[in-house]
Amino acid sequence: MPTEGAFFKNTHPMSRIVLGITGSIAAYKAADIASQLTKAGHEVTCVLTQGAAEFVTPLTLATLSRRAVVTDLFAEKEGWQPGHIQLADDADLLLIAPATANVLASLAHGFAHDALTAIALATRAPILIAPAMNGKMWLHPATQKNVETLKSWDVTFVDPAEGLLACGYEGVGRLAPVEEIVSAATALLAR
Repeated sequence: MPTEGAFFKNTHPMSRIVLGITGSIAAYKAADIASQLTKAGHEVTCVLTQGAAEFVTPLTLATLSRRAVVTDLFAEKEGWQPGHIQLADDADLLLIAPATANVLASLAHGFAHDALTAIALATRAPILIAPAMNGKMWLHPATQKNVETLKSWDVTFVDPAEGLLACGYEGVGRLAPVEEIVSAATALLAR
């Protein structure tokens, strides 16, 4: 009979990844991202925005990542250090997938109105963003300006894919394939 922990690849994580999930219909794909990164030996802490919790549950993500999920900036925890600052300090990578137009605007303008945006402001880890939204929203000059601003701060993007969107339109805006996002995360961590 296997001993406790025998099913896990590593007792020490390869990297600590904060996976930010925002309120896009593509949020359900974050479960696969969390699962793949965890299976690869990374320690993945999921941070859900209020909108994301409408599409995917904390329980699903906690089960797949094997870690508690952050849903509230002010959630109580043991110790004196604010949880979002500790996550920001400990992260080797902040991955936001999917990222909505709203979170792109928040990040580009320095808003910290929830746990995810507060972590993004406080971390010095590399940031990787995989947007997902309606194509008109993605191509809007405000969104493109926010992307340019973030790229000028060395934020890396996995651009959205083209295809049928949840809103019924055809075009750019779909979340990039999960394998592409995981590969981009792995490449950033290898730098």
